[in-house]
Amino acid sequence: MTKRDLIALEEWGLGEVEDLLGLAARVKRGEVRGGLEGKLLAAVFLDPSLRTRASMEAAMFLHGGHAIVLEPGKGSWAWETEKGVVMDGATVEHIAEAAPVLGRYADVIGLRSFPRGGDWATARRDAIIRDFAAYCGKPVVNLESARRHPCQELADALTLRERLGDPRGRRFVLSWAWHPKQLPTAVPASAALAAARNGMDVVIARPPGYDLDPDDLAAVRGLAAATGGSVAVTDDLDDALQGAAAVYPKSWGALDLFGNPEADLARRAPHRDWRMTAARLGAMDRGVVLHCLPVRRNVEIDDAVLDSPQSAVVDEAENRLHVQRALLLTLLGAA
Repeated sequence: MTKRDLIALEEWGLGEVEDLLGLAARVKRGEVRGGLEGKLLAAVFLDPSLRTRASMEAAMFLHGGHAIVLEPGKGSWAWETEKGVVMDGATVEHIAEAAPVLGRYADVIGLRSFPRGGDWATARRDAIIRDFAAYCGKPVVNLESARRHPCQELADALTLRERLGDPRGRRFVLSWAWHPKQLPTAVPASAALAAARNGMDVVIARPPGYDLDPDDLAAVRGLAAATGGSVAVTDDLDDALQGAAAVYPKSWGALDLFGNPEADLARRAPHRDWRMTAARLGAMDRGVVLHCLPVRRNVEIDDAVLDSPQSAVVDEAENRLHVQRALLLTLLGAA
């Protein structure tokens, strides 16, 4: 088997991703059975998970495989991820050994690792997931890192197609939302990429000081150009929502204040009205509302929106299962 990692979805070809989405739709319709018999997934979570953990375990089971789940520091040794350190502190096992060992046991490894503070110039390198993949001899799937959440991106792309039919040329609004915590940019960047992948007109609405990473924005623009879409950035949320077909309210922190949550909280304090309300939903073109979950009700999105027929957040979460089934079948050569 040839090793193939999924760190960022744009590192795969457009046709390959289209094949994945097509297979996911077939899997969801019940047209594909088995294919992972005797295969093992090792899913490693350095950070919490509900949907990712449950859906990856379910995906393996549904196709005849098995999953083991590890939470380093909780039942297994605490991991060190930095190179060249003197390990005389709390960490016991380095990923330089953990990754190849898991590669000897399992056929595919998934890793979730959020940013660890510090500055954005360091965090944006996504060193933990990329180093782990370099150490491991088997395919590695990014279950969310500092920069990307490719499985969520796949689910978002599939959900937009299911809800909108042909999304091409429709307006997709990635809307910054107020949040009590400083959050990473992996999900919003991946959501914008999912919409661009569908040829949508992507509008990123955010207050001043909350731009995405320039390279991530360039990736969104490049993908939109390849699919016939477009990208615009604005600080006027209400104008952006006029006639929109889809909105993705999601918070993220200011990159120049990365690792400084107190300063970030002060900057975003005047923007608490950046949330999805029923009135804003009414300004859209019968638009669909997406969110990766978990969502802070009446902070990011109001109850009236989440409980409306236009909310696709549960459908979106279900699609995590189906796209990951397709991904595992593809990576393990059974599709």
